[in-house]
Amino acid sequence: MLKRRITLAAAATGAAALFAVAGCGSASQPLQVNLAAAEVLEQAAQKTQSVTSYTVDAVVNVTHPQQGSGKVQGRMLYQNQPQLAVDVTLDTVSFGGRNVPGEVRAVLQGDVLYVKVEALKQMLGATKPWIRVDLAQAGSAAEVNKYLDQVRQFDLATVTQMVTASQDVKAVGTESVNGEDATRYSGTFPVEAALQQLPADQRERARPTLAELKDVKFDIWVGADGLPRKLALNGSKEGATLDATLFFKGFNQPVTVQTPPADQVGELNELSRPSQAPTG
Repeated sequence: MLKRRITLAAAATGAAALFAVAGCGSASQPLQVNLAAAEVLEQAAQKTQSVTSYTVDAVVNVTHPQQGSGKVQGRMLYQNQPQLAVDVTLDTVSFGGRNVPGEVRAVLQGDVLYVKVEALKQMLGATKPWIRVDLAQAGSAAEVNKYLDQVRQFDLATVTQMVTASQDVKAVGTESVNGEDATRYSGTFPVEAALQQLPADQRERARPTLAELKDVKFDIWVGADGLPRKLALNGSKEGATLDATLFFKGFNQPVTVQTPPADQVGELNELSRPSQAPTG
């Protein structure tokens, strides 16, 4: 059950990230206002194509009719040049009234993923705090790949393209976010239409998480440079709910993603090998 909760935690975080740059609205607004706001989303989608690094802080609260309530809180460092590198730290991961013990970490460097989850370490019988997975040879690491799929959903350019599916976006004023003026937009978007904005492989990764939601409402604060500074969203479907807030900063600034020391890392393939039966 704990292994399942870890996967759900990653899914919840990924769900929040999928909406990372949403636009917003009300059909009662004048046409020119709707058009202007929709253009902001289109321009944001274009601008994020040139973003090579950023930091996001997230708080995600979820409820599920069978699994209860949960919370994920943490941050992610992201860069895609000279190669993809991601560092995710989850300070709080809880589901059904139970906390996942210890800090949850995931560091991705190219095709190599390092995972630090105390429950996973205990489950695999690992003696070192970090587990290394070569994704090019990780056919037997389905659970780890599921986690990575959720991390991939943080891609800023992908989510901005997805939310251009919004049809009711409107501007609602200017507010300060982390000491910087930003224009706030509010509205909704249909899940299936948003999925259609994604390439086929990304669409299939996103679908299981998004299928848990129906009516998605969001607010996004966009800075003078056309890039998002904050996103708040909530969605629900058949008793399941999602409430998330994300803060974005450090666009195109240097990001340091360091792999753990070699003496702290064990190989997943070694841990996955069936143990030999005792003799005698």
